[in-house]
Amino acid sequence: MHHIELLLALLALMFTSTSEICISRHNISAIEGELFYLKYCSSASEHNNETATIKWYKNNESHGCIELNSSSSPRITLRDSVLEFWPVELEDSGSYIFQMGNDTHKWKLNVIGRSKHNCYSEKLIISKTVEVQKSLPVACKHDYYQPLVNRTALYKNCVKIKEGKTPGLKKNAEFADQGYYTCVFFIPHNGRLFNATKTINVTIVGDRSKIIPVLLGPKLNRVKVELGKDVELNCSALANERDLIYWNLWDENGKEPNVHEEKVTKIRTPEGKLYVSRMLGIKNINEKNLKFSYNCTVVSEGGTDTINFVLLKKEDMDDIPGHIFTRGMIVAVSVLVVVVCLVIMGVIYRVDLVLFYRHFMRKDETLTDGKTYDAFVSYLKDCGPENGEEHTFAVEILPRVLEKHFGYKLCIYERDVVPGGAVVDEIHSLIEKSRRLIIVLSQSYMSNEVRYELESGLHEALVERKIKIILIEFTPVSDFTFFPQSLKLLKSHRVLKWNADKPLSYNSRFWKNLLYLMPAKMVKPCGAESEVLPVLSQS
Repeated sequence: MHHIELLLALLALMFTSTSEICISRHNISAIEGELFYLKYCSSASEHNNETATIKWYKNNESHGCIELNSSSSPRITLRDSVLEFWPVELEDSGSYIFQMGNDTHKWKLNVIGRSKHNCYSEKLIISKTVEVQKSLPVACKHDYYQPLVNRTALYKNCVKIKEGKTPGLKKNAEFADQGYYTCVFFIPHNGRLFNATKTINVTIVGDRSKIIPVLLGPKLNRVKVELGKDVELNCSALANERDLIYWNLWDENGKEPNVHEEKVTKIRTPEGKLYVSRMLGIKNINEKNLKFSYNCTVVSEGGTDTINFVLLKKEDMDDIPGHIFTRGMIVAVSVLVVVVCLVIMGVIYRVDLVLFYRHFMRKDETLTDGKTYDAFVSYLKDCGPENGEEHTFAVEILPRVLEKHFGYKLCIYERDVVPGGAVVDEIHSLIEKSRRLIIVLSQSYMSNEVRYELESGLHEALVERKIKIILIEFTPVSDFTFFPQSLKLLKSHRVLKWNADKPLSYNSRFWKNLLYLMPAKMVKPCGAESEVLPVLSQS
């Protein structure tokens, strides 16, 4: 019976070999006592080379680097580019190296002890946010071992709610559905039954399609006008489809005859945001118009917002004696020159002044905002030969400088996103937990994998107003038209240019400008300011 079971398992694995999920991230976590695997997808040329020898190595502090084989442990199975643990234990923590010809890859495996109080580990949870009354799917399907699964059990907050071959959950979300959903997969192997788990933290939120309307511009607008002339006042807002926008034009004497309210115009951006505006025309301005405050209001179910416009008359210059006018002009020009010089100095050294002020006042903006990360780094995930330097800059140089030297905490996809599950929801959750969104720009950046990160960050910046965006141009980008139009609505879309040909010290202008855009934070002591970063090699 065991021979038949083993044969079926091998056939199932062979059948799914083309769809196995490869693990390319360097830092991997697993739960003690569960089955686990490492798989590397080699390049096409190496994969087609049948003569290439495949070797696996384990490297830890106690035993050094040793080659793995079928006799290394009864719990370890080697199958071409797949290393399986039946099950994985705490002693399996360490570095693992795959080698096939000139193709190599390295993982750092961290085995987490099983919790005595929960059916899941807090360190291996996939976050998922669902709007109320929207579809809530919880799919209990293992990405790799599904063909071998004997049965599956679904738990909510460690209480079993379903059991079967694929006991998923699909319903319209209610607030009571919030909780931790754990899928337990039971898989037979060599006469024993092993298990693997996948836990999803489901958070139910209100309908986010409806936003609180926001009028654009200052709350009080002073407009200088000339009597007898015409003027147009513009009232624009970010609103919902059914929101009302109007001008308050009536006073105790009724409506002014020379004031006319225009029709509402609507513009919807490619990202789905709706901007509405309504003009107010005032013809042949008179003294009565100067005494009236023109209010514009936008109204929705979620609230209202109002801005005010006040008309001020441009005063004509009275006749002034010549000598007084000359002295006044000399004083005014002198003061103007001094002010211009101070402004120019302030503009040139603005970044240095701000950084000095932060250091002197020991300012820290990160203490009470509830955020987990200082910045989420969005970059091109395709680590091909043509993008190797861009990948190295995002996952090595940025963390080395911002984390180790300046004390910030970054969220990097390859290092901090838990494998498997709803990656899009996980990325959206991590962006919500970050204070900044750093985008490493290049000609190849706008791929399918990173477009959601950009759109999610723009939503947080423009609508939720919870995050600021930092753009770093890694390679010259001649055409920015492929970016969403809403990027132009940001208060600042300054682009920092990285020069890979020139060594940059921690005190260089690039890193100062980046620190200026990062949140103010007390940094840990670091090395000499003259330390120089290595130059990326040119291909």
